[in-house]
Amino acid sequence: MMLTHVVDAYLAKQRSLGARFESAEVLLRRFCRAMSNRDIGEVTPEAVAEFLQGKGSLSATWMLRYRVLSGFYRFAISRGYAASSPLPTTFPKLPPQQTPYVFSTEELRRLLDATSILKVGHRPHVPTMYRTLLLLLYGSGMRIGEALRLVLQDVDLTDQIITVRDTKFFKTRLVPIGPKLNQELVEYVERRRRLPLPRGEESPLFTTRGSRPWHYVRVISWFQHVRRAAGIGCPVGEPRPPRLHDIRHTAAVHRVIAWYRSGQEVQRLLPQLATYLGHIDIRSTQRYLQMTPDLLQAASERFALYAMEADHEG
Repeated sequence: MMLTHVVDAYLAKQRSLGARFESAEVLLRRFCRAMSNRDIGEVTPEAVAEFLQGKGSLSATWMLRYRVLSGFYRFAISRGYAASSPLPTTFPKLPPQQTPYVFSTEELRRLLDATSILKVGHRPHVPTMYRTLLLLLYGSGMRIGEALRLVLQDVDLTDQIITVRDTKFFKTRLVPIGPKLNQELVEYVERRRRLPLPRGEESPLFTTRGSRPWHYVRVISWFQHVRRAAGIGCPVGEPRPPRLHDIRHTAAVHRVIAWYRSGQEVQRLLPQLATYLGHIDIRSTQRYLQMTPDLLQAASERFALYAMEADHEG
């Protein structure tokens, strides 16, 4: 059976179970092209190993590709489309997972200013639209994919609430936003409505020239241009530069720092932060809270205040 036909069947099965499988589909289609769309039984272990390696140095992407192909071949074997799996039985030594980066307030300002470079080679609305995307990611803590799937009707500027549908865990949540971000969105939506709205209020909030939602890969690529223009390189000891996803980490850490400095009960508020970010449990949120110097200082100041109060009561 042709590889593309098996992929079609696998995607249909996954989506019948409620999975979106968007990123996996992109990878599987790329796998088909790399294998020259041959019969699934003709795919060799050597060709698969080359695909898993990719171009450049070995990275965590190897494991991502392996997991997608592993699920695909389990399906193919169970349905009789393949006799065995050509995937390797041993794993290479992968580099450590990239440490989440927390942007400083000054770096965030520079990123916003640097979006102006996107005016070169793009439509006039792209720099402003990308700047709004960065503000939204920081002000709401959304995942990138969630923001790119937003349509106009999801943004309630009167009640200052954004409806995030079809999240990572197939749930819908309401995300309240502050007055500053809301005002930015008021001005942005006004400009957005001057562009084509082929689906009315269901038109994408962030749109291409053809009125389609911005593609994840394009948005990630643009961020690297903006990051370089902002003068933000690799942190000391890190092999790779900060990612767009790190704005989500930054939003979480900055929120906790603000809670510490305003004397809030942080442990009591962490479950609320987990819900706000769309995490299924607090452990996922805790992984986001990298101990940055600012967070350490805020926690230290809070502990010192607690110790002084305890001494006074004693």
